Amino acid sequence: MAALFTGKVLMANREQDEVETERELCWALENKVLLLYFGSGQCPRCRQFSPLLKDFFLRLTDEFYVERASQLVLVYVSRDETEEQQSAFLRTMPRRWLALPFGDAFKRELELRFAVSEVPTVVVLKPNGEVIVGNAVEEIRRAGPACFRSWQEAADLLDRNFRLAEDFDNWSRRSITDPIRRLKYKLDKKDKEGEGEGEDSF
Repeated sequence: MAALFTGKVLMANREQDEVETERELCWALENKVLLLYFGSGQCPRCRQFSPLLKDFFLRLTDEFYVERASQLVLVYVSRDETEEQQSAFLRTMPRRWLALPFGDAFKRELELRFAVSEVPTVVVLKPNGEVIVGNAVEEIRRAGPACFRSWQEAADLLDRNFRLAEDFDNWSRRSITDPIRRLKYKLDKKDKEGEGEGEDSF
């Protein structure tokens, strides 16, 4: 699934950190059912549906509801008119959501690729990028979290060791910020390593 976003940038919700390296994208997307949520915080129909999608996602991934997070990831593809509107909407949504940066031209490519003509639209994809459901909005409304089981079976996910929801959350705070921390502390780390080598030589 990371291949869909090769060379692209995804944003971690509520933070200014980017999931930008191939390794980080693979970690976030591999062996998971991917939901692409095309929506807008200003759209009346999206306002009605977004709370349902939030509850749907939390019931499958949040440690309050489940011991282990389901193999599910969501990327918000915004049709908001301004970056402020997108940010305001995301602040009301789960922290584990990812988002395409506001104004990213890749949004139009995704809309064309998956024939998105209206919002809200939730495209459900297998890890290899194949479409499971072209628009799952009505299915989510009707069946709630129960529909994830059929998607999971259709996606033929590998039953690897599941990460605890808490572990996933820790990774979100830690690994997604790695690019920024690497840039910030790169020189400091080199200096410390140099000092250590000098002490060992004595």
